[in-house]
Amino acid sequence: MMDSFPATARDASLVLIVDDVPDNLAMLHDALDAAGYMVLVATNGEAALARAAQARPDIVLLDALMPGMDGFEVARRLKADAGTAQIPIVFMTGLTETEHLIAALAAGGVDYVTKPIKPAEVLARMGVHLGTARRARAQQQQALQARSALDAFGHASLTVRIADGRVLWQTPLARELLRRHLGIDGPRPALPAEITAWMQRQQPTLAQQPEPPRWTLDPGDPPGLGTLVLRLHPPSPEAEESGPGELLLVMREESDLAARETLRQGFGITGKEAEVLYWLAQGKINRDIAEIVGSSPATVKKHLERIYAKLGVETRTAAAAMAMARLPG
Repeated sequence: MMDSFPATARDASLVLIVDDVPDNLAMLHDALDAAGYMVLVATNGEAALARAAQARPDIVLLDALMPGMDGFEVARRLKADAGTAQIPIVFMTGLTETEHLIAALAAGGVDYVTKPIKPAEVLARMGVHLGTARRARAQQQQALQARSALDAFGHASLTVRIADGRVLWQTPLARELLRRHLGIDGPRPALPAEITAWMQRQQPTLAQQPEPPRWTLDPGDPPGLGTLVLRLHPPSPEAEESGPGELLLVMREESDLAARETLRQGFGITGKEAEVLYWLAQGKINRDIAEIVGSSPATVKKHLERIYAKLGVETRTAAAAMAMARLPG
């Protein structure tokens, strides 16, 4: 159990060593433990897969040749599982023939060390790959946070595979807009053929276009939907490295309803307060707002008082300015 490690080691990287030879395990375990790593061991492929799924190690040192399930198959299964696919695998092998080394890399290994194992070499190579993996995770997390943050401003983003229009990643708001406007849902839906064809036409010249290409889906059923606008962007550099042939779509529902939802989410106010604030930003006076929202001017005034408190302002001019800053131009 990981709780058996001393507190000072819990922040260290977790290494899974897989080898069917006890002496090899003992030597590497002692060297890594002395270097401050947390260490798990497995003596066969089945145990390696179970430990990797449960503990999610930061790196795997994997023996290539083992009885039963060999290291190549273990690596392929780790890479096929989304939960373990990003874990770097360093093969340990006594095989030096070119085809065996190619097989190790083809199975998902990032590197290999030859037997007899030299602990200093293993530590040096591990350090390189752990650093690379940490940077990749940090970039992924930053990209995820940045894209998800767009939802609060009414912009939904998704990553789409150009070849077939398959959605590979989407924010919660993107999923909701796809469901409402296009009637598609699920973790990895496919966009309609006409949108996919539009993306494919735009892709060759996308980087040279001064503005992101725009696709507009006019309102339809059910009543009350706004206009769905899609803008096509090149992928980020890290997305190009991990999945070439993908593009970023940013969607927005342009309507009074969508604008009010943007204000509600952006400022943490109620739906009615968002409605009042929206019309305030349009230059309406209290009497006009009351007629639009179906309440009295006195009720509108009370809503505005609560809005001012939540926004940290004292005047309708300041509240309107903050609202306009959140809404698209």
